[in-house]
Amino acid sequence: MQVQKERVNDMIRISPVRVIGPDSEAYGVLDTIEAKRLAREAGLDLVEISPHSRPPVCRIMDYGKYKYEQSKKERKQRAGSTKNELKEIRLGRSMRIDPHDIEMRVNQARAFLLEGNKVQFIQPFQGREMQHKESGFVRMKEIADALSDIAKVEFPARFNGRRLIMIVSPDRVKLKTIAQVELQKKREAENAAKKAKEEAEADDTAVSASASADSESAFESSSSEEEKGSPTDDAATADNAEVVTEESTT
Repeated sequence: MQVQKERVNDMIRISPVRVIGPDSEAYGVLDTIEAKRLAREAGLDLVEISPHSRPPVCRIMDYGKYKYEQSKKERKQRAGSTKNELKEIRLGRSMRIDPHDIEMRVNQARAFLLEGNKVQFIQPFQGREMQHKESGFVRMKEIADALSDIAKVEFPARFNGRRLIMIVSPDRVKLKTIAQVELQKKREAENAAKKAKEEAEADDTAVSASASADSESAFESSSSEEEKGSPTDDAATADNAEVVTEESTT
């Protein structure tokens, strides 16, 4: 379906038209030439917004800005309505696949599911492996169990020729719960880090204060000793005084 493009300025041929101003004021029914003149004087465009009304409704606006805003809205709507994809994961070429490879594919499926995508597992069978179909169902159940914390089985394991197929989809309720738990853990970690930082700053402040107090105490003690003088120095001073006296007497 082709979207009808708005008629703008000289593309509007019908007359008269009902005009709405740039600030939503009603100008009433005007001759189209007069409406175009008003738009030009305002440095804007005359845009037909309701062509099927009688008379048609036109608005004076900045058409370039209007189209830009419309484009932004459409892009936002398309982004919001993007459908989730169906991702396909093949479990090797046959049942003979290494358990480590299966684990890697399960982890890949987990990433797809966390993004909101569905995942289709395909287990091919070759030759006489078809005689042991139950092994394929066991494998699919193990995969479903491994992903049960975030996903649910939408299409149970079923054979399509020589391929066993199962589809799992994200479990919205479980994913929401996980997201809430992760958010709570993040907040707790941030609070713990903040508390540890505050305690470390408090310890640094206490150590600094203690060091300052010790320094002041040591300085005061040194000053006191200098004022009192040492006993040895006093004794030496007395001896020197006696010697001087004896020499004077002689």
